[in-house]
Amino acid sequence: MTRAYCVVGGGISGLTAAYRLRLAVGDDATIVLFEPGDRLGGILRTERVGGRPMDLGAEAFILRRPELPALLAELGLAERQRVSAGLRPLIYSERTLHPVPAGTVAGIPSSAQSVAGLVDDATVARIDAEPSRPLDWRPGDDPSVAALVGDRFGPQVVARSVEPLLMGVYAGSAATIGLRSGAPSVAAALDAGATSLTDAVRRALPPATGGPVFGALDGGYQVLVDELVTRGRPRWVRAEVRRLARSGSGWDLLDDTGARWAADAVVLAAPAAQAARLLADIAPDTAAAAGRVESASSAVVALAVPGDTPLPDCSGVLVASGEPLRSKAITLSSRKWDSGGDVQLLRLSFGRFGDDVAAASSDEQLVGWAVDDLATVFGLTVEPVDARVQRWIDAMPQYGPGHADLVARVRAGLPAALAVAGSYLDGIGVPACVGAAGRAVEALDLTVAR
Repeated sequence: MTRAYCVVGGGISGLTAAYRLRLAVGDDATIVLFEPGDRLGGILRTERVGGRPMDLGAEAFILRRPELPALLAELGLAERQRVSAGLRPLIYSERTLHPVPAGTVAGIPSSAQSVAGLVDDATVARIDAEPSRPLDWRPGDDPSVAALVGDRFGPQVVARSVEPLLMGVYAGSAATIGLRSGAPSVAAALDAGATSLTDAVRRALPPATGGPVFGALDGGYQVLVDELVTRGRPRWVRAEVRRLARSGSGWDLLDDTGARWAADAVVLAAPAAQAARLLADIAPDTAAAAGRVESASSAVVALAVPGDTPLPDCSGVLVASGEPLRSKAITLSSRKWDSGGDVQLLRLSFGRFGDDVAAASSDEQLVGWAVDDLATVFGLTVEPVDARVQRWIDAMPQYGPGHADLVARVRAGLPAALAVAGSYLDGIGVPACVGAAGRAVEALDLTVAR
């Protein structure tokens, strides 16, 4: 009898899981992938802007993480990988552009010198004195980044150095992200006996390699999406799974068209809220843990501007908290990836945890705000030759204090032949999603004879 497997969710996590399943169960098995949208890829979305491919969701990956370069090599796509040009971003704070501080971990400084010029003299003195203050830390603690950094270094460090980075990654704030998620190496150093936050950051600093930090794909992430579909060969069902129930040693799935599907095993590669709904009756502890993961919405405005537009020689701009801008980050994509041409590509990100900017604003408003912010930050009147707006509603999980405990509860409560993957588990970036999808398939412990 042909064995059947189901994957719920058609983002990078679901597509990677389908590919890993295919490798594990062979050519004869049926793999059904449920994704109600009109396309696969989730937050990987490549569109043409100004006649050139541009990623409007996830844009880059960190090269020091091994998962994605390894997957690209496995798929024969290594030659499509490109690296960033080495330009650094700036921070817009107090209506002025500043270099992103060096010697920091997630914006947390290793010395006062790291943020001198970005914060005031009183904050510099506070950082200098921090090693002499008693530190109350118990191994396993997971305060919010804002709570710890604000207490030790002051609110200016949080608003001007830490939050610009965390808003760019999570669409959240230092108050909504736990230290173990936002700066895990700092938390590990504190667990290991660091005597101050300054000492912990110094221990946690990654070695300076001088090489590029970010990677991307020539042609955009669509190249990866297409190859995973080709290799995994799932049957794509454009429907939402509404019910999941045990059926013997396997599972019975009901989609929103009324169709039923039998599966020997299931990978839930859906957002936390959807996973919680599907698991409420069969794994209540897992559902409760997944249901506690909050999410933020964001919007990306991608612009093509004339090639001779005098944009600065940086990779982009991160925006400090409290600035009179609508956007939270500006990426000068053509500068970042050293790509020339008749147009320059750039993108601006909008939306933070707790606001409704992404959902409530029109395309015209978002493009107008983007042009206004470019004028404010760079002093340029930018005239786009093309524009695209992409919304990501409830797509950015917030890795709050205690997140690792929530994830442990999610996985511990799962019944046999059921596994989870997704950006709410082990990291919001593409490499972390690829890794989590692989672990989900391994957790199914498939022993199918070829």
